[in-house]
Amino acid sequence: MHADYRRPNVPTRRQILEGGGAATLVIAGAPALAQGRLGAEPARSSTTPAARQALSLTINARPIEIALDPRTTLLDALRNEIGLTGSKKGCDHGQCGACTVLVNGRRINACLTLAIMHQGDAITTVEGLAQGETLHPMQAAFVTHDGFQCGYCTPGQICSAVGMLEEAAAGWPSHASADVAQSEIALTDAEIRERMSGNLCRCAAYPNIVAAIRDAAGKA
Repeated sequence: MHADYRRPNVPTRRQILEGGGAATLVIAGAPALAQGRLGAEPARSSTTPAARQALSLTINARPIEIALDPRTTLLDALRNEIGLTGSKKGCDHGQCGACTVLVNGRRINACLTLAIMHQGDAITTVEGLAQGETLHPMQAAFVTHDGFQCGYCTPGQICSAVGMLEEAAAGWPSHASADVAQSEIALTDAEIRERMSGNLCRCAAYPNIVAAIRDAAGKA
Protein backbone atom coordinates (compact mmCIF):
# COMPACT_ATOMS: atom_id res chain seq x y z
CA MET A 1 0.00 0.00 0.00
CA HIS A 2 1.12 3.51 -0.72
CA ALA A 3 1.15 5.80 2.26
CA ASP A 4 -1.20 8.80 2.10
CA TYR A 5 0.92 11.78 3.15
CA ARG A 6 -1.91 14.32 2.95
CA ARG A 7 -2.86 15.73 6.28
CA PRO A 8 -6.44 14.97 7.32
CA ASN A 9 -9.05 17.72 6.83
CA VAL A 10 -6.69 19.81 4.67
CA PRO A 11 -8.43 20.88 1.39
CA THR A 12 -6.81 19.98 -1.88
CA ARG A 13 -5.73 22.55 -4.49
CA ARG A 14 -8.75 21.67 -6.64
CA GLN A 15 -11.13 22.24 -3.73
CA ILE A 16 -9.57 25.65 -2.99
CA LEU A 17 -9.92 26.77 -6.63
CA GLU A 18 -13.50 25.55 -6.87
CA GLY A 19 -14.40 27.27 -3.62
CA GLY A 20 -12.79 30.54 -4.69
CA GLY A 21 -14.69 30.54 -7.98
CA ALA A 22 -17.99 29.98 -6.24
CA ALA A 23 -17.29 32.80 -3.79
CA THR A 24 -16.50 35.17 -6.65
CA LEU A 25 -19.82 34.38 -8.31
CA VAL A 26 -21.72 35.00 -5.09
CA ILE A 27 -20.00 38.35 -4.48
CA ALA A 28 -20.49 39.50 -8.08
CA GLY A 29 -24.16 38.57 -7.98
CA ALA A 30 -24.89 40.17 -4.62
CA PRO A 31 -25.89 43.64 -6.02
CA ALA A 32 -28.25 42.04 -8.50
CA LEU A 33 -29.81 39.88 -5.78
CA ALA A 34 -30.20 42.93 -3.56
CA GLN A 35 -31.91 44.81 -6.35
CA GLY A 36 -34.23 41.88 -6.87
CA ARG A 37 -35.21 41.84 -3.21
CA LEU A 38 -35.84 45.56 -3.21
CA GLY A 39 -37.77 45.44 -6.47
CA ALA A 40 -35.40 47.92 -8.19
CA GLU A 41 -34.71 47.56 -11.90
CA PRO A 42 -31.09 47.55 -13.13
CA ALA A 43 -29.80 50.87 -14.48
CA ARG A 44 -30.22 51.39 -18.19
CA SER A 45 -28.28 53.71 -20.44
CA SER A 46 -30.37 56.37 -22.13
CA THR A 47 -30.56 56.23 -25.91
CA THR A 48 -32.78 59.29 -26.14
CA PRO A 49 -31.05 61.94 -28.26
CA ALA A 50 -30.64 65.40 -26.79
CA ALA A 51 -32.81 68.18 -28.13
CA ARG A 52 -31.31 69.72 -31.25
CA GLN A 53 -29.97 73.24 -31.02
CA ALA A 54 -29.91 75.73 -33.86
CA LEU A 55 -26.51 77.05 -34.81
CA SER A 56 -24.90 79.04 -37.60
CA LEU A 57 -21.72 77.77 -39.22
CA THR A 58 -19.58 79.27 -41.97
CA ILE A 59 -18.22 76.43 -44.07
CA ASN A 60 -16.17 77.03 -47.20
CA ALA A 61 -17.22 80.71 -47.10
CA ARG A 62 -20.90 79.80 -47.11
CA PRO A 63 -23.24 80.44 -44.15
CA ILE A 64 -25.09 77.32 -43.06
CA GLU A 65 -28.01 77.22 -40.62
CA ILE A 66 -28.47 73.83 -39.01
CA ALA A 67 -29.95 72.20 -35.91
CA LEU A 68 -27.77 69.61 -34.22
CA ASP A 69 -27.57 67.48 -31.13
CA PRO A 70 -25.08 69.53 -29.07
CA ARG A 71 -22.93 66.41 -28.68
CA THR A 72 -22.33 66.15 -32.44
CA THR A 73 -18.68 66.40 -33.44
CA LEU A 74 -17.68 68.76 -36.20
CA LEU A 75 -16.68 65.75 -38.30
CA ASP A 76 -20.07 64.06 -37.96
CA ALA A 77 -21.83 67.35 -38.68
CA LEU A 78 -19.81 67.83 -41.86
CA ARG A 79 -20.26 64.28 -43.12
CA ASN A 80 -23.68 63.19 -41.89
CA GLU A 81 -25.62 66.42 -41.58
CA ILE A 82 -24.17 68.74 -44.22
CA GLY A 83 -23.01 66.20 -46.81
CA LEU A 84 -19.36 67.26 -47.05
CA THR A 85 -17.83 63.79 -47.05
CA GLY A 86 -14.32 64.81 -48.15
CA SER A 87 -13.15 64.83 -44.53
CA LYS A 88 -12.73 61.19 -43.57
CA LYS A 89 -13.39 59.35 -40.33
CA GLY A 90 -10.36 57.17 -39.71
CA CYS A 91 -9.59 56.42 -36.08
CA ASP A 92 -12.18 58.83 -34.56
CA HIS A 93 -9.65 59.42 -31.76
CA GLY A 94 -7.52 62.25 -33.18
CA GLN A 95 -4.60 59.96 -33.98
CA CYS A 96 -4.64 59.54 -37.77
CA GLY A 97 -5.41 63.03 -39.12
CA ALA A 98 -7.80 61.84 -41.85
CA CYS A 99 -10.43 64.30 -40.58
CA THR A 100 -8.18 67.38 -40.59
CA VAL A 101 -9.93 70.64 -41.55
CA LEU A 102 -8.97 74.28 -41.23
CA VAL A 103 -10.68 76.49 -38.65
CA ASN A 104 -9.77 80.15 -38.97
CA GLY A 105 -6.78 79.01 -41.01
CA ARG A 106 -5.47 76.58 -38.41
CA ARG A 107 -5.59 72.83 -38.83
CA ILE A 108 -7.55 70.77 -36.31
CA ASN A 109 -8.89 67.24 -36.00
CA ALA A 110 -12.60 67.54 -36.67
CA CYS A 111 -13.34 64.36 -34.74
CA LEU A 112 -12.11 65.90 -31.47
CA THR A 113 -14.24 69.05 -31.41
CA LEU A 114 -17.95 69.72 -31.20
CA ALA A 115 -19.69 71.54 -34.02
CA ILE A 116 -21.48 73.79 -31.55
CA MET A 117 -18.11 75.21 -30.45
CA HIS A 118 -17.48 76.76 -33.87
CA GLN A 119 -20.25 79.26 -34.39
CA GLY A 120 -18.68 82.31 -36.00
CA ASP A 121 -15.54 80.45 -37.08
CA ALA A 122 -14.43 80.11 -40.70
CA ILE A 123 -14.29 76.38 -41.42
CA THR A 124 -12.58 75.13 -44.57
CA THR A 125 -12.77 71.53 -45.73
CA VAL A 126 -10.97 69.95 -48.66
CA GLU A 127 -14.00 70.76 -50.83
CA GLY A 128 -13.45 74.46 -50.20
CA LEU A 129 -9.81 74.67 -51.26
CA ALA A 130 -10.31 74.68 -55.02
CA GLN A 131 -11.61 77.73 -56.87
CA GLY A 132 -14.22 76.30 -59.16
CA GLU A 133 -12.43 73.94 -61.57
CA THR A 134 -9.01 75.28 -60.55
CA LEU A 135 -7.29 73.13 -57.97
CA HIS A 136 -5.57 74.61 -54.97
CA PRO A 137 -1.76 74.52 -55.53
CA MET A 138 -1.45 71.87 -52.83
CA GLN A 139 -4.08 69.71 -54.49
CA ALA A 140 -2.36 70.12 -57.85
CA ALA A 141 1.01 69.19 -56.31
CA PHE A 142 -0.44 66.00 -54.81
CA VAL A 143 -1.74 65.03 -58.26
CA THR A 144 1.57 65.84 -59.95
CA HIS A 145 3.65 63.88 -57.46
CA ASP A 146 1.21 60.99 -56.91
CA GLY A 147 0.99 61.88 -53.24
CA PHE A 148 -1.60 59.20 -52.54
CA GLN A 149 -2.48 55.58 -53.19
CA CYS A 150 -5.86 54.59 -51.78
CA GLY A 151 -6.62 58.28 -51.20
CA TYR A 152 -8.45 57.84 -47.89
CA CYS A 153 -6.04 60.03 -45.91
CA THR A 154 -5.49 62.51 -48.75
CA PRO A 155 -8.11 65.15 -47.81
CA GLY A 156 -6.66 65.36 -44.32
CA GLN A 157 -3.10 65.36 -45.65
CA ILE A 158 -3.87 68.25 -48.01
CA CYS A 159 -5.72 70.37 -45.42
CA SER A 160 -2.96 69.72 -42.90
CA ALA A 161 -0.28 70.66 -45.43
CA VAL A 162 -2.05 73.93 -46.27
CA GLY A 163 -2.24 74.83 -42.60
CA MET A 164 1.34 73.73 -42.03
CA LEU A 165 2.68 76.07 -44.70
CA GLU A 166 0.93 78.96 -42.97
CA GLU A 167 2.53 77.97 -39.66
CA ALA A 168 5.98 77.80 -41.25
CA ALA A 169 5.45 81.16 -42.97
CA ALA A 170 4.60 82.64 -39.58
CA GLY A 171 7.90 81.35 -38.22
CA TRP A 172 6.54 78.66 -35.92
CA PRO A 173 9.39 76.24 -35.06
CA SER A 174 9.08 72.47 -34.84
CA HIS A 175 11.07 69.77 -33.07
CA ALA A 176 13.11 69.44 -36.26
CA SER A 177 14.05 73.14 -36.40
CA ALA A 178 17.78 73.66 -35.93
CA ASP A 179 17.23 77.14 -34.49
CA VAL A 180 13.87 77.75 -32.80
CA ALA A 181 14.60 81.48 -32.68
CA GLN A 182 14.96 81.67 -36.47
CA SER A 183 12.06 83.61 -37.99
CA GLU A 184 12.45 82.05 -41.44
CA ILE A 185 11.79 78.34 -41.62
CA ALA A 186 13.54 76.27 -44.30
CA LEU A 187 11.13 73.50 -45.21
CA THR A 188 13.58 70.63 -45.54
CA ASP A 189 12.34 67.08 -45.84
CA ALA A 190 12.97 66.63 -42.12
CA GLU A 191 10.91 69.73 -41.31
CA ILE A 192 8.05 68.61 -43.51
CA ARG A 193 8.03 65.10 -42.07
CA GLU A 194 8.02 66.41 -38.50
CA ARG A 195 5.30 68.96 -39.15
CA MET A 196 3.11 66.40 -40.95
CA SER A 197 3.66 63.63 -38.42
CA GLY A 198 0.08 63.89 -37.17
CA ASN A 199 -1.23 62.67 -40.53
CA LEU A 200 -0.80 58.95 -41.13
CA CYS A 201 -0.79 57.20 -44.51
CA ARG A 202 -1.39 53.47 -44.28
CA CYS A 203 -0.24 53.08 -47.88
CA ALA A 204 3.10 54.68 -46.92
CA ALA A 205 3.10 57.24 -49.74
CA TYR A 206 5.22 59.52 -47.56
CA PRO A 207 8.07 60.23 -50.04
CA ASN A 208 5.58 61.47 -52.63
CA ILE A 209 3.63 63.45 -50.04
CA VAL A 210 6.82 65.19 -48.91
CA ALA A 211 7.74 65.92 -52.53
CA ALA A 212 4.28 67.38 -53.20
CA ILE A 213 4.44 69.65 -50.15
CA ARG A 214 7.95 70.77 -51.00
CA ASP A 215 6.82 71.62 -54.53
CA ALA A 216 3.77 73.55 -53.30
CA ALA A 217 5.88 75.39 -50.74
CA GLY A 218 8.32 76.48 -53.46
CA LYS A 219 5.47 77.91 -55.52
CA ALA A 220 3.72 79.62 -52.61
